[in-house]
Amino acid sequence: MKMIVCIKQVLDPEAPPASFKIDPLSHKMVLPAGIPPVISSFDECALEAALRIKDTTGGKVTVLSLGTGLLRNVVKKPLAMGADNLVLLEDEAFDGGDSWSTAYALSRAIKKIGSFDLIFCGRQADDWDAGQVGSGLAELLDLPSITVAKKIDITKDKARVERITDGGHEVVEVDLPALITVSSELGPPRYTTLEGIMTANQKETTILKPTDIGVEASQVGASGRRIDLQKIFQPIREGNCEFIVGESLEEAGANLAMELRKAKIL
Repeated sequence: MKMIVCIKQVLDPEAPPASFKIDPLSHKMVLPAGIPPVISSFDECALEAALRIKDTTGGKVTVLSLGTGLLRNVVKKPLAMGADNLVLLEDEAFDGGDSWSTAYALSRAIKKIGSFDLIFCGRQADDWDAGQVGSGLAELLDLPSITVAKKIDITKDKARVERITDGGHEVVEVDLPALITVSSELGPPRYTTLEGIMTANQKETTILKPTDIGVEASQVGASGRRIDLQKIFQPIREGNCEFIVGESLEEAGANLAMELRKAKIL
C-alpha cells in the first residue's frame, strides 16, 4: 500500500489571540515572536489514518508539504511519528498561493513521486479553514474522493470509509487509487517517541523546485492565484454592560423587564 499524506505548516491556533498580527500591505499574518508554527491538526489526523493502515496492512507513507520557511523540526514530525519519506515543495515561487495554485503544485509533485494507492489530506487547514485543496487535488488527478472521513478500512483494492454527515455518519466504498480527506473524529494522532525523533533526524528530505515538477514559477504561488484577496483583518469585538439597579430585588427585576421591553427583547 503506497500512501501520500499532504500536510501544512501553520501558525499555532492555540497561541494567544493578542499574538496574531496582520501586515496590511502584504495581506499576510505575521509570525508571532517566540511561538513556533505547527502542523495543521487535521493534517495530523490524515497522517494518523495513513499510519493505522500501515500498521495493519503494511506499506509506505510519503509526506508532502508546500511552502517557504518550513521549519525542519516541524515538518519532520511525521517522520518521527512513523512516515517513511518527506518531500518538500520549498521555493519562494510557492509562497502566497490560494487553494487552486496549491492544489495544482501538489498534483504535479504527486505525479513526479509516482504510483500511489491512497492520498490523504486534512478536511481543512487550521489557518484558512477553506477545505478546498483536497477536493481540488482529486479533480486535478482525476481521482474519486471521499471527504470528512472518521474511519478507513482497506479490503483488497477498495477503501471502506465512514464519513461525517450532518445527522451522524454514512459508510461508502471507493475503488483505489483514491483521495480521502480526514476529520478529527478519527481520533487523536499518536505521539512521537525519542527513537522516532532520532530516526527522523537521520532521514534525508527531498526538496523540489518548480522546475523539478515541470511548472513555471508563474503557475504556482501568488502568481498562479485565481482568487483576489481584497482585505484581511482582525475583527474588533466590543461590548457594553449596563447595570440595572433598584431599592429591592423586586424593583430591580421590574426595571430589568422595562429595559428589555424598550429594547424589544420582551
